[in-house]
Amino acid sequence: MSIINDGLAAKKQPAGPGRKIAFGRDTVLPWITTPLLLALMILIWDSYVRISAVSPFILPAPRAVLEEWLLLIQSRRAWGHTGMTVYATLVGFGWAVLIGVSLGVAIARIRWLELTLNPFIVATQVIPKVALVPLFIVWFGFGITSKVIVAGVLAFFPILTNTVLGVKSIDDGHRDVMTSLNASRWQVFRRLELPSALPFILTGFEVGIVLAIIGAIVGEYLGGSQGLGHMLIQTMNAFETSVMFAVLIQMSLIGFVFYFSIGFLKRFLIPWHATGSAKL
Repeated sequence: MSIINDGLAAKKQPAGPGRKIAFGRDTVLPWITTPLLLALMILIWDSYVRISAVSPFILPAPRAVLEEWLLLIQSRRAWGHTGMTVYATLVGFGWAVLIGVSLGVAIARIRWLELTLNPFIVATQVIPKVALVPLFIVWFGFGITSKVIVAGVLAFFPILTNTVLGVKSIDDGHRDVMTSLNASRWQVFRRLELPSALPFILTGFEVGIVLAIIGAIVGEYLGGSQGLGHMLIQTMNAFETSVMFAVLIQMSLIGFVFYFSIGFLKRFLIPWHATGSAKL
């Protein structure tokens, strides 16, 4: 909740010269500090490998990892694995969005439904999701279906909870205004509930997309013959550590693309909100 409160506090600050200067500095600073920190980490990594003379089977040098990654992105087979991971992630995330938002709106608006479903929702979330992966593989096989389900299950809960929180956070006075204007339930949802809850929902999307890709990769670890998770297990069994690092880089880049895509979506859909107007 502190992140939400900080965002609301930032939104309430009056616009002025001092605010514009801070905003510009906040925009430029990450583009300076992030490359510097990344370069420092690589320098420390390379220095440790050289000084300690550690075996490349344990920790390869950054140059070797970069060379393997460049070979990886030139391989059609690697892009096939990447495509399967992306597909499982997006389909699972899409189902989580569809079910999570719909159910979240219904739970927030219908009190008896919340009281009925809340114990079951909590019970399903306290179970470690990774422990369910073998069961999903038994039920749905080693194909893409089990990976999609794992991705969707992991992404579902943050989307649901943020949707419920967003709809419930609407001020009662705003609802009274809509009632006084004789607005229909659909008009209340489209004009009030959806715009007010959208910042919360999109925040749930940011968390959900990260969990979705984790779920897809974990599913590929344990079953199947396609995807970056399966490729990582193959390189581990072959003791190709530098290729393992290259696959990890590929996974990280996909995660960054998904996460920042949600960030750009927030800027497009909620430019009026503090979290949507922030520069990426």
